[in-house]
Amino acid sequence: MWKSNRTPVRTENAPPPAPFLSQAIIAGEMVYCSGQVGVNPTTGKMVEGSVQERTKQILRNLSAVLEAAGSSIHDVVKVNIFLADMGDFASVNEIYDSFFKDPKPARTCVAVKTLPLGTDVEIECTGVLAKGSSAKARL
Repeated sequence: MWKSNRTPVRTENAPPPAPFLSQAIIAGEMVYCSGQVGVNPTTGKMVEGSVQERTKQILRNLSAVLEAAGSSIHDVVKVNIFLADMGDFASVNEIYDSFFKDPKPARTCVAVKTLPLGTDVEIECTGVLAKGSSAKARL
């Protein structure tokens, strides 16, 4: 009998995923996080204010998912950022820089026409599992 080598990750410390996706999937030594938008997991509502406030919430959400998987924001190797307006590039970078230390992950940033829930920023990332780690909140 074939057994999948993919393990879903779920944590209450990040917004619940839509029924058609997982917060993250562990495959081998890698953690593939779904895109996050600036939803506060406690209220279930989009963070109001600036693109920087939503970027902070997104990176907190991704940190929670990574930690649940047995990884951390410091173990991220690739980040993809989606902006509704490239005019927000510098503002997002300011917050991004405060979360990611050297060496910075590889990164892509693109402008898109629209994003889920009408937000202005979405971020996804891929990280490596910490040596000897075990997920706290895998399904």
